[in-house]
Amino acid sequence: MKRRTFLQSLSPLLLPFTGGLPSLRAEDGPAPQRLVFMFSPNGIVPPNFWPDAPAEGDAFQLKPILQPLAGFKDRLLMVQGISNKVRGDGDGHQRGMSCLLTGIELFAGNIMGGGGQPAGWAKGPSIDQVIKTRLQANPKTKTRYGSLELGVNVPDRADPWTRWVYADANKPVAPVSDPYQLLSRLYGQTKDREHLKSVLDDVGSDLKQLSAHLPAADRALLEEHATLVRAMEKELQEDVAARKFRHAPPKLEDNVALDNDQMPKLSRMQIDLLVNALANDLTRVATLQYTSSVGGAKMRWLDIQEGHHDLSHDPDMNTGSQEKLTKINTWFCQQLAYLAERLDAIPEPGHTGSILDHTLIVWTNELGKGNSHALDNIPFVCLGKAPGVRSNRLVQFDKAAHNRLLLTFARTMGVELPTHGNPAMCEGGALELS
Repeated sequence: MKRRTFLQSLSPLLLPFTGGLPSLRAEDGPAPQRLVFMFSPNGIVPPNFWPDAPAEGDAFQLKPILQPLAGFKDRLLMVQGISNKVRGDGDGHQRGMSCLLTGIELFAGNIMGGGGQPAGWAKGPSIDQVIKTRLQANPKTKTRYGSLELGVNVPDRADPWTRWVYADANKPVAPVSDPYQLLSRLYGQTKDREHLKSVLDDVGSDLKQLSAHLPAADRALLEEHATLVRAMEKELQEDVAARKFRHAPPKLEDNVALDNDQMPKLSRMQIDLLVNALANDLTRVATLQYTSSVGGAKMRWLDIQEGHHDLSHDPDMNTGSQEKLTKINTWFCQQLAYLAERLDAIPEPGHTGSILDHTLIVWTNELGKGNSHALDNIPFVCLGKAPGVRSNRLVQFDKAAHNRLLLTFARTMGVELPTHGNPAMCEGGALELS
């Protein structure tokens, strides 16, 4: 048996650990495809966001909010005319957030929003979790974590305004907003090493018992495997970063407070951790959530004293508020650009191009426009490369249900779905982006 085959056959308990070891992962075959969803709240400023008319190539000109992505224009696709058509219980912010990736109605509940009926959690899983489940069922695409859910200054409460990832109906998934906690989860290794050590002890004992009942030739082969087990035990005592991961864990600044004014530092720290996890193939599916629906961050580092949500309610004629909202959305775009720059700086092992060339980042929002709470024209910015996605252009649809776009994103990951969320909103199937 090959070394990798033997390790995977020892015990299902080994798979979560060996999945994180580059030495045990093959680099033959196609490069891994990745998908990252990024969320920012309260709508956008349409005149400063959407390019003029459907256009591509040189005619595809970026407006002020998207200027941080100018260096990635050849790998940028903007999708306009997408509507969140999910109705029922909950207000626009609640349905905008909790239906964004699920594409299905909210349960009746007792959480009252700014309008409409009180609501509960979503009635189905989010598309990222559906994709994760499919990938984890295939040994060739299985990763240690399956998916990662990251947050930046997400409020410390649980309700339909703060959750967009759902493992299943009535099962919201909380993002990890503490970078130190995330670092420990990804690379702390203490419990994992103890767990794997106990597994290896059991395996060693089993090998000894089996050896007594085998002919000499088979005992010699078994001894080779036992040597491998002993080597792994020794490796557990050595430096984790240097021996187990192609890219060492990032060094985080110490003692950064998890508060509003540290949001720029926290954003960089979370992005650095996300990039490192993708580069080490710990996951191929991730979400990055900035604050939440009705997010009220006060971006004083931009010389803006008002809360984001309060500004988003101001009328269009208030030019001062529109300028501030443009600065806020530009800042979110800068975070997307930083994520893209980091991914683009890392070569894809064993393949041409960078990791960004095998990753699709989707930046979206719970609203099309903040002061109208519109669920039409939800912004979708696609950055990177993926099968079936042609970039360097703006493509327009006529109020297409966003469920169909979610089907398209699943397809880029090799996951074909007939429907997602409410089946009635999937008529026509996945949208064509090629």
